[in-house]
Amino acid sequence: MKTVLFATSEARPLIKTGGLADVSGALPAALRELGIDCRLLLPGYHAVLAALDNAQEVARFTGLPGLVDSRLLLGAMPDSGVPVYVIDAPAYYLRAGGPYHDAGGVDYTDNAERFGLLSRIAAILCTAESPLEWRPDLLHCNDWQTGLAPAWLHFAGHPVPSVMTIHNLAFQGIFPPALVARLGLPPESFQIDGVEYFGSLSFLKAGLFYADRITTVSPSYAEEIRQEPLGMGLQGLLTTRADQLTGIINGIDTADWNPAGDPHIGSAYSSRALTGKRRCKEALQTDLSLEISPLAPLFGVVSRLTSQKGLDWIIQVAPGIIDRGGQLAILGTGDKAIESALRELVAAYPGRISATIGYDEGLSHRIEAGADIFLMPSRFEPCGLNQMYSLRYGTVPIVHATGGLKDTVEDEVTGFVFHDASAHGLWLAIEQALALHADKGAWKRLMQAGMSRDFSWERSAREYLNLYEDTLAKRQA
Repeated sequence: MKTVLFATSEARPLIKTGGLADVSGALPAALRELGIDCRLLLPGYHAVLAALDNAQEVARFTGLPGLVDSRLLLGAMPDSGVPVYVIDAPAYYLRAGGPYHDAGGVDYTDNAERFGLLSRIAAILCTAESPLEWRPDLLHCNDWQTGLAPAWLHFAGHPVPSVMTIHNLAFQGIFPPALVARLGLPPESFQIDGVEYFGSLSFLKAGLFYADRITTVSPSYAEEIRQEPLGMGLQGLLTTRADQLTGIINGIDTADWNPAGDPHIGSAYSSRALTGKRRCKEALQTDLSLEISPLAPLFGVVSRLTSQKGLDWIIQVAPGIIDRGGQLAILGTGDKAIESALRELVAAYPGRISATIGYDEGLSHRIEAGADIFLMPSRFEPCGLNQMYSLRYGTVPIVHATGGLKDTVEDEVTGFVFHDASAHGLWLAIEQALALHADKGAWKRLMQAGMSRDFSWERSAREYLNLYEDTLAKRQA
């Protein structure tokens, strides 16, 4: 096992809209630390080209069916030095909006072609048609945007094995059936044992059907997506492929998220020296115009403000938190109705509730450091990162028993896990946490247990490496 091509539609720090970017920015670097020549393949958005201004052209692609001509550039990730191939196709990727939507939040009408090009080039780089001397032993695809690559590899004679990772099954890349011919896929691919999904073309289903192995971002989510409602119509296929489906917990950047050396917080601390955390709490209360109260349990939330993330439940329990002497600090953006409800709570409880609408990287670190308790009551959560940040910062998480949340938080050992998916279930867990918070010794032990857990990318990368090697071994057997 020597070389891996990691195809993705976003990667931190070049371009980020969600957790996929965190994985794509960190996992290839961790794999290289284990001796694997892992290289990224990424679309050439404005932000990517600006950050890789010294990237050099290494190939050109012309005449691909239904797709524009493009150049392939080679640069290096600015933080890790991981080699990154960039598809320079201005007609597809130099847009005023984001990677997937225009400035108004509407999907680009040519997303099938935009990410069809990403998938097609990913596959070509794994075949004898590749213009590069460097060849991967394995192709690792991520989410629907790269889902057609395993299909093209299949119809090219399956030159190398592929792995398809699901970061969120809710996003599937579904397009009209006419796109099958337009993108140059063979007609026989459009069937139930192929890319067809309820009469449409599904990029994600293509990847799930044709890839050698499927992974997702937690063991529990791997089980949940094999049944309704989280199977999203693909539970039958995923059940059929259960032997090839593996859940691997994402890691976190333990250098960036480190209370002993975090530049975003005013006072460093560790599990053995927690005094700095008390200072961080006072600083957070001051910054957010909350009452300065070292004894008040301070609850933190950093999240998209949506019902999927359980923000409606948080709004329902907020008055109870205040009645019990607590405080609430929220950071995020999302549904306008939820944003409005949070503003009303701030007005009703001045000095007790703070809601910052938007996103601020520094503030997210200060909330993790300054809060006593972190609320993450997602209705579903493939993996989640903030609960792991919280554990590392000694901020005890309260989570719903779903996906990666229940795989990373141990009830009454490192945090609190509730099973009743409702505001009432969340409130019962909050009451349980408040009761223990009053016992300083027990609370300190809970904090330190969470801070001792290993959520580094090295651990996750070793699991991926084992999966790669097993995939190759079965292919060669």
